[in-house]
Amino acid sequence: MANRSIGKVPSFIFISVCLYLGISIGVVIRLGQSQRLNAATTPTEPVSLPLAIPVTPSTTEEQTSQKTITIKAVGDIIPGTNFPNYRLPRFRDQLLPKSVRTHLQGSDILFGNFESSLTNYPYTTKDISRGQVFAFRSPPGYARLFAEAGFNVFNMANNHAMDFGPVGFKDTKKNLEAVGIATLGHKNQILYLEANNIPVAMVGFSPYEMHNSIHNLGAAQALVAEAKNKANIVIVSMHAGAEGTGALHVKNQTEFFYGENRGNSIKFARNMIDAGADLVLGHGPHVPRAMEIYKGKIIAYSLGNFLGYRTLSTNAQTGDSMILEVKLNSAGNLVSSKIIPVRINGQGIPQIDRYFRTVKLMRSLNIQAFPKNPVKINKKGEVVVQKSKSGNLVNVEKPTKNLTPFPTSKSKNSKSFS
Repeated sequence: MANRSIGKVPSFIFISVCLYLGISIGVVIRLGQSQRLNAATTPTEPVSLPLAIPVTPSTTEEQTSQKTITIKAVGDIIPGTNFPNYRLPRFRDQLLPKSVRTHLQGSDILFGNFESSLTNYPYTTKDISRGQVFAFRSPPGYARLFAEAGFNVFNMANNHAMDFGPVGFKDTKKNLEAVGIATLGHKNQILYLEANNIPVAMVGFSPYEMHNSIHNLGAAQALVAEAKNKANIVIVSMHAGAEGTGALHVKNQTEFFYGENRGNSIKFARNMIDAGADLVLGHGPHVPRAMEIYKGKIIAYSLGNFLGYRTLSTNAQTGDSMILEVKLNSAGNLVSSKIIPVRINGQGIPQIDRYFRTVKLMRSLNIQAFPKNPVKINKKGEVVVQKSKSGNLVNVEKPTKNLTPFPTSKSKNSKSFS
C-alpha cells in the first residue's frame, strides 16, 4: 500500500513540472508578440533616415530671378491721314518695311505712342484753320498692320488722342483692342499684363487732366505704388516735354510749348522710379533725348518719331529714331539694353540705319544731359552697365572725350506742332 502511494508521487511531480513549463513558455511567447506589436504601431520617437536624399523644389527663388522679359519700345506713330486731305500710301504695308518688322520681333511687350485716330468720324475738335494746328485721322483697318508687326501695347495719352473727340477716341480704343493691342493712358488706369509668366503693370501719363496727369505727382505716385503692389514689374509711359529740335536737350526744369505746360520730365520720371517704377518710356518731343540710369532703372526721356507718313517732320534730328530694347528680370532689375538705330526717310517711313546715326546722337546727348555720369552706349548701340555691390545694374562709365555734342538745329522745318 505504501509502495503504491510512493509510486504515484513521482508521476504527480512530473505532471506538475510539465504543466509549469508549458505555462511559462506560453507567457514568454505572448509577451514577445505584444512587444513587437507595440513597437510596430506606436513609436515614441521619429524614425530617422540618415541616407535620405533631400527633395529639391521645382522652382527656386534663384530660378525665378533668372526669368526675364524683353520690352521693345518706339516713339511717335502717325500712319498717314485722310483728314483734311488724303495723305495715305497706296499700300499700307509700305509703312513698315520688312527690315524694320524683323527688328520689332523677339519681345514680350512691343510698345508705341499712337498719335492718330482710327475712326471714320468726320468732325474734328481742333480748329485746323489756325496755323500749325493739326488733326490726324487714319483708316480703322490700319490697326491690323500694327498687330501683324507684333505691337501689343499702344499709348493713347497724348495731345492727339482727342483730335476727333470722344467718338474718335472710343473708336480708336475699340479698333486697337479688336486686333489684340491693349491701350494705355486712360484716367486712373493701370494696365495689367503677364509676360513670360511674370506679372507686369503699365501706367500712362500726359500733361492733360483727361489722362493721368504728369502735373499731379501725388496721384501719379499713388498709381505707380498700387501697380507695384500687384505686379513684379512696373513700366511708365510719359508724354512730356517741348517739341522739335529746339527741345533736343532734356533739362531738370518745367518746359513749355506754345504756352502749354509740358512738365518737368526729369523730376516726374525720377519720382516715378522712387514710387516703384522699373522703366520709364518717354515720348512727345518728336526727337530723341538722353537716357539716364537712375537707381539702377532706365529712363528714356524721348524715343523720338518712329512713323509719320507725310505728317511729321523728318528734318535734322526729327528723322533720327530708334527701337529701344530693354531686358528686365522678374524683380524688375535691368539685365541689358540696346538701341536699334532707325532713320526716317523723307516720306516719314522708318528704315534701319546702317550708319548708326541715332547711336552717335544718343551718346552725345547723354554726355550733355548728365555729364557727371552719362549712360555709356557702345558703337553697337548696347548700353554698358555693370553690377553694383547691392546687385543692381548701374552705369559706371565716364564721358567719352572724343564725342562732339550735337548742335541744336535752327531749321524752321524741324519743329513738330500740335
